[in-house]
Amino acid sequence: MLISCGNGNRTGGEEPLTELTKSMEIQKGVQADSIVIIGANQTKLYLSLLKGKRVGIVANQTSVIFDDPSTKVENKSYTHLVDSLLSLKINIKKVFAPEHGFRGKADAGELVKDGFDTKTNLPIISLHGKHRKPTQETLEDLDIVVFDIQDVGVRFYTYISTLHNVMEACAEADIPVLILDRPNPNGHYVDGPTMEKENTSFLGIHPIPLVHGMTIGEYAQMINGENWLTDGLKCDITVVPVKNYNHATSYSLPIRPSPNLPNDKSIKLYPSLGLFEGTNINAGRGTEFQFQRYGAPFLNKEVMSFNYIPTANFGAKYPKHKGVLCYGEDLKNETVEDEMTLKWIIKAYQNSTDKSKFFNTNNFTKHAGTIELQKQIESGITEADIKATWQDGLDAFKKVRAKYLIYN
Repeated sequence: MLISCGNGNRTGGEEPLTELTKSMEIQKGVQADSIVIIGANQTKLYLSLLKGKRVGIVANQTSVIFDDPSTKVENKSYTHLVDSLLSLKINIKKVFAPEHGFRGKADAGELVKDGFDTKTNLPIISLHGKHRKPTQETLEDLDIVVFDIQDVGVRFYTYISTLHNVMEACAEADIPVLILDRPNPNGHYVDGPTMEKENTSFLGIHPIPLVHGMTIGEYAQMINGENWLTDGLKCDITVVPVKNYNHATSYSLPIRPSPNLPNDKSIKLYPSLGLFEGTNINAGRGTEFQFQRYGAPFLNKEVMSFNYIPTANFGAKYPKHKGVLCYGEDLKNETVEDEMTLKWIIKAYQNSTDKSKFFNTNNFTKHAGTIELQKQIESGITEADIKATWQDGLDAFKKVRAKYLIYN
């Protein structure tokens, strides 16, 4: 079943899509042992929308069609979506590449250049370089844009910002967007501080909690329904939903979604350890255990005896404290609960031998979404008391979120 909404360049003043999915019989009769089928694999549902059209694709290394979805993660083989569609004679004109690039090899935050894909010779248009939004010039020879990227459900993971920019550009050009949905591995909970308007950036465009609990398809519906596009524009979107999936479904990613999220443990720890990106603490970049450890030269080695030395590697050419002995904690065997936690960042701050080195205030605020979190940590407020201040924002967001859920 396809889910469609939006009529191109409509402006504000219309009723939000509050009942969009409630009236649709989606995901009924799902069995616990059913095989999860991603949107991209359901080609019968969307090929007719692409045939005879000039197609642009927003994609990276996760944009694949699995040869056999039933096989275990470690044995899964796949073909890239672009290669599959080309073999089916779909007229792909260009690929738009998000942060980390089309093949997913660029460092976090590293600018991605325009170019050509060496395998297909297709033009690659960077959405993480000079432009983070498709220009009207790059859209003028297209009839439809396909968006297929694996997300991990964390606000500062920039693919949802790219989604917003693509939808806005396509709405301005009156070009429809086809979204091939994928599960959210952190989609079973909502947590964290809510982004405040004055702190928005590419690390968080919208007033949502740090962990939003939505798939890309659901999030796109929220962008439209909450009038978040400029001037109240609506993007004409069609979502190919994931089959046999709901928000309680456990889903292991067969392809790392970015260079520094190598496995399930790192993805589950990312909502909590990602806050270290706004500090001078190394969160495992420059090791093989990214977002499964943290450390710095100025953490108290009497309390934190675990140590390691970050070195340049795949996805981290210049990791924090490169070549310097760091003291911290190893979390690779940590049990991850269904929440984001502040316990590690609070412990690190409390055991910093030079607290003036700890926060990069502007960057931390962009990650947290609020200046208050840094102040609370510096003041010694407990995690429980800090999280209590988030509750009103979480409750309000959950009510909004409920209007756009495709899955139970």
